[in-house]
Amino acid sequence: MAQEILSTFETEIDEVCLRPCRTESGRFRITCGDQLIWCRKRDGGFPDVKTLKQRIRDLVDPEKDLGHSDREKTS
Repeated sequence: MAQEILSTFETEIDEVCLRPCRTESGRFRITCGDQLIWCRKRDGGFPDVKTLKQRIRDLVDPEKDLGHSDREKTS
């Protein structure tokens, strides 16, 4: 996920940082600055890359085209 984020947002994001939580077991949160983008407990598990990229895009560059990540699946 980190590599996908850095590749997709190469001019918008400077770094991806992984930091363990020593006070809460099983904590998984993704933030951008002070904005919470994903919380495992709040959002029910772990995000797929498409959802994560859309949420980051909506925060850092709402006009950015994510290509295949923005297209709906067709049957």
